[in-house]
Amino acid sequence: MSGKAAGVWADLPVERFFWCEQALLDGRISRGVRAEVDGAGCIAAVETGTAARGGDRVLPGVTFPAASNAHSHAFHRILRGRTHAGGPGSFWTWREQMYAAAAVLTPELYEELATAVFAEMVVTGWTSVAEFHYLHHHPDGSPYAPAHAMERALARAALATGIRLTLLDTAYLSGGFGTALSAEQLRFGDAGADGWLTRLASLRTAFANDFDPAQISVAAALHSVRGVPEEALAEVAAGLDPDLPLHIHLSEQPAENEACLAATGMTPTGLLHKHGLVTGRLSAVHATHLSGEDIGILGGAGATVVLCPTTEADLADGIGPAARLRDAGAGIALGTDQHAVVDPWQEMRALEYGERLGSGERGRFAPALLHRAVSDAGARAMGRPAPGLAVGNACDLMVMDPASVRTAGSRPEQLALTATAADVRTVVVAGRILARDGHHAVLGDPAALLAGALAAADSLPDPQGRARP
Repeated sequence: MSGKAAGVWADLPVERFFWCEQALLDGRISRGVRAEVDGAGCIAAVETGTAARGGDRVLPGVTFPAASNAHSHAFHRILRGRTHAGGPGSFWTWREQMYAAAAVLTPELYEELATAVFAEMVVTGWTSVAEFHYLHHHPDGSPYAPAHAMERALARAALATGIRLTLLDTAYLSGGFGTALSAEQLRFGDAGADGWLTRLASLRTAFANDFDPAQISVAAALHSVRGVPEEALAEVAAGLDPDLPLHIHLSEQPAENEACLAATGMTPTGLLHKHGLVTGRLSAVHATHLSGEDIGILGGAGATVVLCPTTEADLADGIGPAARLRDAGAGIALGTDQHAVVDPWQEMRALEYGERLGSGERGRFAPALLHRAVSDAGARAMGRPAPGLAVGNACDLMVMDPASVRTAGSRPEQLALTATAADVRTVVVAGRILARDGHHAVLGDPAALLAGALAAADSLPDPQGRARP
């Protein structure tokens, strides 16, 4: 990381050897696993059935690959526990509260909030995050000076916590089909597809100069087909680096599908496919309401579908066709989205439980597949090496307590169906121990950080006088 910005966590020692009492390897639990870590924080060698040696860092419990959070909006953490009053509601009524939360954020407050949120992720086992970011400008839409102030706030938060950040710089150009951005959306926008592509190129250059890409990188996102007009999709397809990961919210709501069909005669997936944007580099977020043809297109392209089961439940979005997508050839990854829950174990369990409720069948996603979704698939969606104990992988690990009140008696390979983040004992990032028993090695208890950031947000008036969530 010579010449690049680094956080205080980077001063923590890289452990050369870890010895794991038990560990997940190739979908199975092995005992006495010893791993060597190279200078880049990656796994150099692994042996099993061996005893610990002098100087090894011993990890009692059960070691799993750390979790890769494939979809996050850090500022949505403001909303947790504040959107449930009143009568019936929907995604669309919830969205008005989200706009009010977004309106108060400055670069300074966003850094404070994101630092707390990323710290919460780290101590619960998430060691990388794809941040779907569209708070680009001042609330009135005017640019910050110097440029990229909000993006740099997120980067500083990642540096402070040690989480691997993939900043998904998001194009958000319209308020709906044939509709301009609303006043609440002005800070999200750019001057058309060309303006977004230009700003994205500038951001990629700035971050490449300033940050180690192993920790902080930039990729691309389109907010949704309602947020990027069809003519802009054509410009994006022609102008975007074809190797750059691309994410999009897709078919989260039936109303989006209906509007897209009315405006274009196609589903959102069909519209993206028309413009050559459905490829193996695409990550479609939510993908809850798909036709059979949509599933075939996404699966045939080998795209990744990022499910956020606890958020989709919280927003009453519905249960997506996860197993059908998997069977068609799509990768399945997991994210925390609006952070109603920040817990990879609950996301894994919610994925399987949703499938059980929808199908009437158990075991739709076996535990090994759940771990692949929460770890490898999310890393792939970010263009990063997979975490875990395999040669060449990032030495990013989460170590679980197999004898807690929740996990006692569970077979280690089935902890995905019983454990929660409260059972995470140790979190390792790039060979460094970054968290133990819910406390960050540098920042301490994330609860205190969250309380301070939320209090600061609550103290600021909404620019448009709306009620705060």
